[in-house]
Amino acid sequence: MSFFRDMKEGLTRNVTFLGVVSGLTDISSEMLYPIVPVFLTSVLGAPMHIVGLIEGIAEGTASLVKIVGGRLSDKAGVRKPFVVAGYSLSAVSKPVLALAASWHFVLFSRFIDRVGKGLRTSARDALIAGSIEKRHWGKAFGFHRAMDTLGAALGPLTALAMIELMGRATPNYRAIFMAAFIPGVLAVAVLVYFVKEAAQARSVGAAAQPAEPMSSDFKTFVLLYGIFALGNSSDIFLIMKAKDMGFTLTHVILAYTGYNLVYALLASPAGWLSDRLGKVKTMTFGFAVFAAVYVGFAFAHKTWMIWPLFALYGFYGAFNEGISKAVIAHLSTADNRATAMGYFQGAMGFVTFAASTLAGFLWDKVSPAAPFAVGAAGALLAGLALTVWTRKKRLAF
Repeated sequence: MSFFRDMKEGLTRNVTFLGVVSGLTDISSEMLYPIVPVFLTSVLGAPMHIVGLIEGIAEGTASLVKIVGGRLSDKAGVRKPFVVAGYSLSAVSKPVLALAASWHFVLFSRFIDRVGKGLRTSARDALIAGSIEKRHWGKAFGFHRAMDTLGAALGPLTALAMIELMGRATPNYRAIFMAAFIPGVLAVAVLVYFVKEAAQARSVGAAAQPAEPMSSDFKTFVLLYGIFALGNSSDIFLIMKAKDMGFTLTHVILAYTGYNLVYALLASPAGWLSDRLGKVKTMTFGFAVFAAVYVGFAFAHKTWMIWPLFALYGFYGAFNEGISKAVIAHLSTADNRATAMGYFQGAMGFVTFAASTLAGFLWDKVSPAAPFAVGAAGALLAGLALTVWTRKKRLAF
């Protein structure tokens, strides 16, 4: 009982409702993730290189706008307007897809969706940090990741259910796009009516500009985390491995949903644990799990092996992604926190793009196992480097 009391303690109104908002938005977005490529190729007749171009532009846009959005939020000294604008843009992008007559509409929809994601993310994370006591940051970001990932699990299942009801042979993709608009609008409504501006937004008389430059500890953490990110390629390579071993599209979606459910179940306890044991210690456990999973994918030769590997992959997400944001919160101040979040997440987005490009080259030119071997090595090296750094600096977070 004390564990559950500890888990609940400190989860403020803002943190709770921001988790609900993120969960609803991810239901909306992830309903479309597995079917947009099919819609592009089978309905609009777009070639595969256009599919890749759209995703590349979309993710690059999100990474850039995260940096810009964070700086603008710190300069304005407010969080909520940026968060509302970002979630609203993502919601509006869904009916644009339903009206698509060519791949250019899909590009425009993905562009405004990713602008929305970039605009809201840094300000939202700063809003979370400003809405809860410092000692609960790991738990707060863990809870948010849990809600976000639960939505990511429910979204594809909702789309699959709609496809089954419509009939697999002739699904009405445009109806699914319009249905995805509903949770997106609900998310914006919850945000507007239930989330308040953070008490730690800039106080009266504070500087109009974010505190610059970022601390040397912040820069070191981003550099060391980047070692891991350079081997952390897109999850599409896990999906490609599963498909190469005989998984159907339904099996792939179910396995990926299993990963998201494990992630959602463990993210809050992992964040709670990081507040007690230390953020970097907890993250290094996540890196070790990531390395084990990637080694498993490199050498997997039986179809049944893929299911537990995807489930174990959920441990990595729970013990890493939310906790890294809590570390950034510790390495920044109230006046430059959104900027720090934007720099970190934007930089990691660009590094992930490079990692995916490298992984594709290794897959084609070396072997399908090579990207996983490189990813495992990078995770172990980053975990070791972060451990040595925090012990040498005696950083207490």
